[in-house]
This record gives sequence, structure tokens and C-alpha cells, in this order.
Amino acid sequence: MGTLSKHGNGMKRKNTISAASILVSATYFLYAGWAQIAHSSAFHASRNVDWPVYGGQSTNQHYSSLTQINRENVKKLKIEWTYDTGEDGGLETSPLIVGRTLYAYTPSQKVIALDAVTGKLLWKFDAGIKAEQPARGVAYWTDGKEDRILAGVMNYLYALDPKTGKPISSFGEDGRIDLRKNLRGDYQVQSIALTTPGIIYKDVIIVGGEMPETLPAPPGDIRAFDVRTGALRWSFHTIPHPGEYGYETWPKDAWKTSGAANNWAGMSLDMERGIVYVPTGSASFDFYGGDRIGNDLFADSLLALDANTGKRLWHFQDVHHDLWDRDFPSAPSLLTVTHDGKRIDAVAQTTKTGYLYLFDRVTGEPLFPIEEHSYPASTVPGEVTSPTQPRPLKPAPYARQLLTEDVLTNRTPEAHAWAVERFRTFRSEGLFVPFGLDKQTINFPGFDGGAEWGGPAVDPKTGVIYVNSNEMAWTGGLAADKPARTPGEAIYHSQCSICHGSDRSGSPPGFPSLVGISKRLKDSEVIATIHQGKGRMPTFPNLTASQLTSLLAFLREDPATSAGTQQTSDKQEMASVVVDSGHTDPRGAAAYQEHCAICHGDHMEGIPPSFPMLIGAGQRLSKEQMVALVHQGKGRMPAFPKLQSEELNSLLRFLHVSDSLDIAGTQEVQYSFTGYRKFLDPDHYPAIAPPWGTLNAIDLNTGNYLWKIPLGEYPELAAKGMKNTGSENYGGPIVTAGGLVFIGATLYDYKFHAFDSRSGKLLWETQLPYAGRATPATYMVDGKQYVVVATGGGRYQIAPAKGVYVAFSLP
Repeated sequence: MGTLSKHGNGMKRKNTISAASILVSATYFLYAGWAQIAHSSAFHASRNVDWPVYGGQSTNQHYSSLTQINRENVKKLKIEWTYDTGEDGGLETSPLIVGRTLYAYTPSQKVIALDAVTGKLLWKFDAGIKAEQPARGVAYWTDGKEDRILAGVMNYLYALDPKTGKPISSFGEDGRIDLRKNLRGDYQVQSIALTTPGIIYKDVIIVGGEMPETLPAPPGDIRAFDVRTGALRWSFHTIPHPGEYGYETWPKDAWKTSGAANNWAGMSLDMERGIVYVPTGSASFDFYGGDRIGNDLFADSLLALDANTGKRLWHFQDVHHDLWDRDFPSAPSLLTVTHDGKRIDAVAQTTKTGYLYLFDRVTGEPLFPIEEHSYPASTVPGEVTSPTQPRPLKPAPYARQLLTEDVLTNRTPEAHAWAVERFRTFRSEGLFVPFGLDKQTINFPGFDGGAEWGGPAVDPKTGVIYVNSNEMAWTGGLAADKPARTPGEAIYHSQCSICHGSDRSGSPPGFPSLVGISKRLKDSEVIATIHQGKGRMPTFPNLTASQLTSLLAFLREDPATSAGTQQTSDKQEMASVVVDSGHTDPRGAAAYQEHCAICHGDHMEGIPPSFPMLIGAGQRLSKEQMVALVHQGKGRMPAFPKLQSEELNSLLRFLHVSDSLDIAGTQEVQYSFTGYRKFLDPDHYPAIAPPWGTLNAIDLNTGNYLWKIPLGEYPELAAKGMKNTGSENYGGPIVTAGGLVFIGATLYDYKFHAFDSRSGKLLWETQLPYAGRATPATYMVDGKQYVVVATGGGRYQIAPAKGVYVAFSLP
């Protein structure tokens, strides 16, 4: 079976833990749990029922005990109010509702508070930071006496007064903490964004963060911060340090240079036991792991941590030595199921592959058998794949696992013939087939799932889980890196090609083409996007001004005609830019000009191979290695034994060299990813047969499916009679005691749906102003139930869109 491990006495059964949990339960009211209890179904008499946690509850069930809107009357739903943010762009936010106030984001990550009854704006907080990353929700904390909103804006976590939206100055540094700090090396060159909110336990907020999928990337430490002061309480290393469990699953000292293995998908919490469940993603670089040989714990793992201390209790690794970007896509759901006649507290985790895992949430023991299956080895030099990968025997996967000719599109005879011809050029052998150098390999059910970040919904009374899933074939492969003709080309292949492809063609609209980008965007706009990120693109603060100029020069060239012409333009362009003053030591610059510039150039560009470029030297060489090189010389480079003390240290700072390798610059990789490529027919529809997206109901007591239906359609195909094909969908469902599953999510038809939770029958749907690519929320104020969903653009935006919140209620 998969990697399952226990740690010390943290794995005791429920009757052992329950004694200690009495004290935890007593403190429950005094901390974050107070908000959930105070607004639960037991308090319906107050006529107010909140949605105070991302996912509805800390257990991430996406469940509401409200029944006012139910199977019998849902068809009467009408729009109660809308709020137009006035901003273009994507919205993936699932709002919180506490009392009479709704808290959410605008597309540019301004935090807003709305009257939950009318949709009227109460306040707006603008951090003054240009932000276009996804922001899926905020966190709310109270101890019953004071409260605060904790909201991520890019790399900052703010504590805001819920009544005014003003930062609480006693938190961190003037109301915020910088999440780049306390990770590794120079914090100013780290890239992290809090796209999914942290989770509250007592008086701490536990967070992860989105990180780059290429190197350099910071380590994906899981951290807990004091909600009052912002002080760091504890940190768990997902890339273990010496002496920590899992260290031997990486190369020696990998914690100094490897990155990610991060939690971007959110967490769930057993408040009574004090256990936080943390799903992690892959390590960087996503698709080649020759520099991280081993199983790479705790990448691609479900971690159960002591929420008080960060101590590991148990873990399960879903993908050993991930080479496919198979991150766990969402927070797990906690529920209680009946197995072998016993009630067992469980944790359910969905995956991108289409499999669902179910564990005893105290011990980590699987409730359905898991087997290790053998898979092919990689043929790429330097790569060592895991010989086996885990797979649960039950439930059956909610997405197809193998693409063959008989499941290619039959939309038209011409589309089918084209798909067959293309398919025969690919390698398609199912899951966990390593990417190769010779041909494109099918990735199915796709890089974006299976299940995705919206997460599932769970009915705690029945033990049924509702999962929406994508079924989209993609292809990918590796290309051996040729010696870069210019610094700009080297930077592109190490930082950009993973998404935009080795030929810069991308896979629009999710991964835009960069061919001819200089004709569409000004240099300043490109640089702003690199520094600030946009959509699913992370920030790249590690790139210096001279590196950016070199990269821009490379992007200006026509890929078909630029061979051999780039070096001169790079040097001319770099002469017009000075390295960021914030990273420049005047004494170091003087030392560089005196001793190094004659060979390596005024801007460190060098003349490879005789005089190597020094851009990114600190990412390739440690301080000890660089000092030895300076003092001893190498090849044509003479020794500089007299360069000592402060002058030497100033030079090293100028070159961005530190005690560790995690410093501004880029890491050289041997292979590049050829890019994310959807398998679409010439008319841009999926080249596989439907369904292209589904909604599934699975009884976790038995592992059996109750129902499975297509989710979404293409309006133009539906108009021609090709209906209920399913489509890509992002954003999850909620389920209510009224017997309803609410979900938007569908990419092309802009619909919001209500299904019968027992049968999957469509009971009601309506057209939204834009796609509802967010998980909805439901709440009650003054005895009236509302359902609200965010609409807008976002991932794979196909048309201009604005951010609009829409709330529904009964007449």
C-alpha cells in the first residue's frame, strides 16, 4: 500500500485521545470554534445561521443544516440581490457570512464587507498592492469578546477589524505579516501567495501558500501564526531537515535548495481532537526530478498534524516522486461513516487522478484497501522513478483512467479522423507513465483533474460525498535543454517554458502564447505581470532587473528567425538597465568592476562558454564554493587571494551569493517541459468522447456510487442537439439538509444548478451573468435563507468578465 506512517504516541485510538479532548472541548467556545457552534443548527431559533468558515465548517463539509429552501420549493428561487465589484477579471471566492455581514474579495484582491440581506457595500479594504492571483476566501476569528478577519493579499496576511475593514496595528507589522519571511534565505526573492485562506484553531491561524512550479522556489513549510500578534507559533517542514522524519527520502541537504511540496489547496480541522489535515502538492520542478531522487516526503501527502505544536501524527503519500503535477487539489472532508458495523470518524481526500481515499482520521488506517501498483520506469537520463504508486480498490474512480481510440470524439466524422491520426502519435498507457523525450504522453483525466480546488461536499447525516470532476485529455513531454544562446533564453527555459512551452506557444487561454507578446504588451506590463503574477501564474521576485531585461529581449525575437541573433541584442538591452538598487552594494559593485567586469561584462552577462555569465551565480554556487573559486581561480580565471574580508563579502552580496543557494537567480535544469497541451479537435472542442465533466454522489459507508451525471455543456453544441456533454468545471458544490446540491462551476454555459441530493435530478437552474467558478455559500438572516455565489472570469477565461456576487432566496 502507499506510504503510511505513524509517529510516536500520537497515533492512539479515540478512547485514549478523548480524555485530553475534554480540555480542548472546554476551550472550544473560547476560540475559533465558538463562531461555528454559536451559529449552528442548534441555534436556528435565533433565525440567523452563519457560514463562518471557508468550506462552511472547519471539517470542510460544504454542508448546511438549513431546510427553508428544499426540493419542493427550490424552483421558486429568485435573485434577491447582486453586487457588482466594478472590476474586470476572475472571482473564485467563496464568501463568509457572520451575523448580517458577508466578507469576500474583488478580482483585484480588495477585501469587501457587504450587507448580507441587501448586498450593499459596507466597507472596502485596499492594501495598495496590485494583485491578480486567485483569492478563494478569508478567515474569521473570535473568542466571543473580540474578532477579526484574516485575509491574504498576495504574500501578506492582514488582520482587519470586521466592523471597519481597517488593519489592526497590533498584528504583525502595522496590521500584516509578510509570508515570505521565515522560509529560507533572502525573503525578498521568495514567491508565495495565500490563494486559499488559512484555518483557525484556538488563537492561531495555520497557513500554506501557492509557490512556483519551477526552481527557485521556497520550501512549502506549514506555519501557525498567533491571530492577535502575528508571531510565528510553529512550523512544519514539508521538505525535512536533517534528523527529521522523511529526510532520507530526498538527496542530502535537499532542504537547502529544493522547493514547494506546499499546501495551496487549504486544510481541514478536527477541532475537538486538535488535528489539522494538510494536503500538499508536488515538489519543484514538477516534471523532472533528477535533482530530487527519492520519494520526496512530504510532497503529494495528506498530513495529520497536531494543531497545537505542528507535530506529525501520521501521513499518507499519494504519489511517490511526483513527475506529473498530481497535487492534492483541495482540503479533505471530515465525516463519520459506518464500516463493519462500527461508526468511524474518517477523513476523505479527493485527487486529480479521479481516485478518492478514505482513512480513519485518528490512526490514518485506510478504510478501503490500498495497493501499490507497478508502473514503467523513466527513460530520461538522470531520472529515477518510483517503481510503484498507490491506488485504492474502492471507491471506483470518478474519472476515466485510460484514453484509447474507442473513446475519441465522434462529434463529426472529420473530428474523429483527425483525433485518431493525432492520437496515434502519442503515448497513452494510463496513469503514472513518465514523460519522455521522444513523443508526447497523454495525461488523463488531465492536469486539472479529476477533482479540483473547489472541493467536495459531504452530507454528515448520510455519509454521502458529492464530487465534481473534469475529464480532459492533455499531453506533455520533456525536451533536453540545449546550451542557451543568451541569458534571456536560459531564463525563459528555466522559469517560463513549463507553462508557455519550449516554443512559447502556450495553451490558450489558460496558458497564453508569448509569441509576439511585445506587439501586445508594453515591457512595463510584462514586468508587472512577472513581479505580481496573474491568474495561476505565480510571482517571480527572484529575477533581477538585468535578468528581466535579458528575458524581454529574448521574448521580442521571432522564435522562427531568432537563432544566432540574440546575444548582441541582449547585451545592448542590458546596458540600459541597472541592477535593482535594493540588491546592490556600492562596494560590491566597485569590486566587481575592478576584478570581474573585464571578462564577465558590465552586467554579468559573460561571453559563454569562455567567460560564463554570473547572472544567477548565487543560485548555482554556495558561498563556500564561490570563495574557493575567487581565491583559487579556475580555467582562464586567475586567482584573487588578496580579495578578503569586507571587500570579498561586498562582492558576494553584489553577486547574490549567500550561505545557502536560495538566492535571487534561476537554477539550471537539464530538461524542460514542452508545455501544457490540451487535446482539442480543430474546432477547439475536446478530442475525446463525452462526458467532459461530471457530478458524482458516492456513499462512503459502502464505497458505492449512488448516481453520476454530466455537469455542464457547450451552448453552441446544445443548440445543435448535442446536450449534456459535461464540460470543464471549477468551484465546488454545497449540500443542504433540504435535500439539495447547489453548484455553478461550469465553464461555458454560465449556469447555476440545484440537484436532488438523492437522485441527481436537476430541480432548478438559472443563468448567471458570468461563469460561477467558485463554491457557493448559504446562510440565514432574520429567518430568511439565502444562497450566494461569485461569478466572473478566472482560469481559462473565454470572454471578458467582471466580478459579480449574486444572492438568491425564495419570494
